[in-house]
Amino acid sequence: MKKKIISVGAFYLSDIEKEAIIEVLDSGRISEGKKVREFEELWSKYIGTEYSIAVNSGTSALIAGLSAYTYFVRNKIKSNRKKVITSPLTYVATSNALIHTGYIPVFVDIDPKTFVITPDRIEEYLKSTKDTEDHCLILPVHLMGYVCDMDEIRKIANKYNMYIIEDAAQSHGSLYKGKKAGSLSLLSIFSFYIAHNIQAGEMGAINTDNEDINHLCRKLKVSGRVCDCLICTRYMGKCPHISLDEEDYDPRFTHDIIGYNFKITEFQAALAITQVKKAEKIFLKRQFNVKYLNEKLKKFSNILQLPVYSPDISYLAYPIVIRDNKVINRKTLRSRLEKEGVETRPLFGCIPTQQPAYSFLKREYIDRLPNADYIGKNGFYIGCHQFLNKDDLDYIVYVFEKILK
Repeated sequence: MKKKIISVGAFYLSDIEKEAIIEVLDSGRISEGKKVREFEELWSKYIGTEYSIAVNSGTSALIAGLSAYTYFVRNKIKSNRKKVITSPLTYVATSNALIHTGYIPVFVDIDPKTFVITPDRIEEYLKSTKDTEDHCLILPVHLMGYVCDMDEIRKIANKYNMYIIEDAAQSHGSLYKGKKAGSLSLLSIFSFYIAHNIQAGEMGAINTDNEDINHLCRKLKVSGRVCDCLICTRYMGKCPHISLDEEDYDPRFTHDIIGYNFKITEFQAALAITQVKKAEKIFLKRQFNVKYLNEKLKKFSNILQLPVYSPDISYLAYPIVIRDNKVINRKTLRSRLEKEGVETRPLFGCIPTQQPAYSFLKREYIDRLPNADYIGKNGFYIGCHQFLNKDDLDYIVYVFEKILK
């Protein structure tokens, strides 16, 4: 079979995307404006939340969301609770955001098949620790599109007087009991990175039903300025909030909280809008690809753990875990796949035991996270994106057969 290049992710500009970009250029405004507002309304409606706030990345969404929680809850009740229960197996941005906002990540082990933290592990940890009063949040990560058991996690959160923030960066459109991931907690975050299900290059969003969180996030993303009404004197006429007293007061340059610059451009929002409008087609194609590869590769199920299939999952990629690394180890398999043109990525790694930046936690977590440790060393993923055709899928199968037979 002739060699192909099978990328982990892809993005192609059709006439629809090109027209959206040209529309922004013709508008004469590339900083945040009408396209950003349109995206926020579209995305909040799609996820099923009252509000959505667009920011420049998923990491920014995490930082802004956690900062909003601080203002909304911790400062409000004068609490010093800083520990947050979260996943050890995910992209490092989740833990980085916690550290940057003054919180302490606490890791519990994951389900080995769906890669997410489970209620049993959370409860087991809380029963074993003496300082439950120090814990304020549970931050579940819906990794690779798999959604955590949110009903049971919510019960635990209520029992221990904790809030929940969802990291839904990789689960656009995934369902949990008929509801979209990202609509099941105080607030959630999404990433629209180029390799994700809904793509905009670099972009993120915070979703919430809470009006206070919405206002705080809007203020935080624009350096904490006092005004978050979405009206700007540059293109919407005179600002109704400008003071009429003798002081030369401009709410755009008056700041009552310490924030960040997490604004985006109209280009990112315009691209994201085109993708959200065809989201269901994207997800169905990715689901088809996962199901097809599972059927063709099940002959190797004694060597490889293939992804759990469900019509409720919006798949970020096609995750594989090596069951028997005596037959072939991850390094060898990934190297041979890459040589044949099938691009791969490791499954992130166990943060406290395998990420050098968190080596200060290694001694504390050694032997406590066996599933995350194993998958961090033996898990990887390949693409299942919507631009793959049947020939591409058959080529992937051919390469695995060539290597494993």
